[in-house]
Amino acid sequence: MFRVTKEIHFCYGHRLLNYAGKCRNLHGHNGKAVVTVETEALDALGMVVDFSEIKRVIGKWIDDTLDHRMLLHRDDPIIAELLRQGEPFVELDANPTAETIARLIFDRAVEHGLPVTEVTLWETENSFATYRPTPGVPTKPVTMREVAGNPVPVPTRA
Repeated sequence: MFRVTKEIHFCYGHRLLNYAGKCRNLHGHNGKAVVTVETEALDALGMVVDFSEIKRVIGKWIDDTLDHRMLLHRDDPIIAELLRQGEPFVELDANPTAETIARLIFDRAVEHGLPVTEVTLWETENSFATYRPTPGVPTKPVTMREVAGNPVPVPTRA
């Protein structure tokens, strides 16, 4: 078995609903997604997958979708204000924990045909969560909805 891993850095904000600790408040992280792919055999170039392909597929998706976005549970009451302000955010059907975000990235890699085996999301320099599916056990994917910001018009001075 051959394995390669690519790290992708990004920034995001979130908060956890129905949580008693500090993470119930809006806050941000400098996150790191660690994407691991495996194959039994190498391709014609002697690679599992070119690192640049992981960056092109998953890095671009993270940059376009998650980077500098608030990741929020669909029931979060702040969503109404973000919509009013025209701020972009990502709405999830689950609390935006490190575990959920790792799963979200994993699912996206699978959708793009990468032979991903696990994704680890580093939320801080000493706290991380990993998603790796259990073979033969079906699970429900995390659903998300991107809400693009529509800037509120700024009045011009005459």
